Amino acid sequence: MTTAPSGSTATLTLSEGLAGSRNSLGVIRLVLASAVIFSHAFYIGGWGHDPLLSLTQGQESIGGIAVLGFFAISGYLITKSGMGADPLQFAWRRALRIFPAFWAVLGVAAFGVGPIVWASMGRPLMSYFNLGAGGPFAYVYRNIDLTIRQYGVHDVFVETPYGETAGAVFNGSLWTLTYEWGAYGIIFAFLVFGIFARARVLVPIVTGFYFVLEVANKVVPASAGQVVPYFTDPYRVSLPLIFLFGACLAIYSHRVALDWRLAALAATLVVASLHFGGFSVVGYPALAYFVMWLAAALPAKVQWIGAKNDYSYGMYVYGFLIQQFTAYLGWYQWGYWAWTISCVVITAGFAWLSWHGIEKRALSLKDRGPGRGIRFWSSRAREVRQRVNGVGNSAGDSGVPRTTIE
Repeated sequence: MTTAPSGSTATLTLSEGLAGSRNSLGVIRLVLASAVIFSHAFYIGGWGHDPLLSLTQGQESIGGIAVLGFFAISGYLITKSGMGADPLQFAWRRALRIFPAFWAVLGVAAFGVGPIVWASMGRPLMSYFNLGAGGPFAYVYRNIDLTIRQYGVHDVFVETPYGETAGAVFNGSLWTLTYEWGAYGIIFAFLVFGIFARARVLVPIVTGFYFVLEVANKVVPASAGQVVPYFTDPYRVSLPLIFLFGACLAIYSHRVALDWRLAALAATLVVASLHFGGFSVVGYPALAYFVMWLAAALPAKVQWIGAKNDYSYGMYVYGFLIQQFTAYLGWYQWGYWAWTISCVVITAGFAWLSWHGIEKRALSLKDRGPGRGIRFWSSRAREVRQRVNGVGNSAGDSGVPRTTIE
């Protein structure tokens, strides 16, 4: 049983166990990002499907479970962050966290990796940089809002093992980011309507709504979309659902116990539902709890990893691109382990550059501009109106000076 730092036998709550930087969420996110790379290696290297798919009746791959873990953690952290912000601050900070690095990886792919591969194919570079459909500029502007509408440029990477079946694909990991942004939209709506301040019970109620939709999709495939067209895409149900399970844990973190027995039960439910079926119904809440418990239970000596420098996002957005490029170079012929580990190492380098060169700098602006919040800008607007009214009133007077109190 997880106990309080004082040595008493009182069970810690989730809020106490994950307080501040005294947790291992950073290292867990790095492991999950690396797991995605190991999962994608089977497809990109031409070794077939992720073997976990066959063990889970096609429910999830290693990478799929890693993504779900990301969403659960994100649901917890983003909700905690949102509870201390107003809607303007929240939107600004979320945009700073997700968009700059995303735009950078689009640029690296379209104007860095793409031209190198194009030239290595013996083609003139000027023919690569065209403004038409399927070109590098289209790749950037068609994907700029996180919704991936164009996966590659021209026929770059079609000669890789993955490209022979999937076509030109630069980065097959980025598709989840639009769903992440959509989940942020739910938290934004909670803030707009004051749910966290006045009606927190609506968070589990909304989660229950998504849960019902997920159950409906499992009983009758695509049935949620027949009721609400927006949910025709099943990922608009499943990914926000596990995000919301994380959000519920955040809302009630001061009541949820961190108990190894609950964690053991959660792990059992995850494994059993993966094996027998019903993972998205039974396994999602169990996975969300288990990940949070693990973040509190891991040894303190690993808590420094990712506590100040979060490389997990960079690992995620660059992993697939690095794998495709090295597969084009023929490195997959080294064998699964040697090639995949080399990809992880190279991706870590790009993640380091992304964090220190872009992400960290962008986040330094989180308390500037819109990050100052609605109250600050409302106050500034009132001051401006007072100045304008003061000037107007002074102009209407016959020589009697007025002052504006600021």
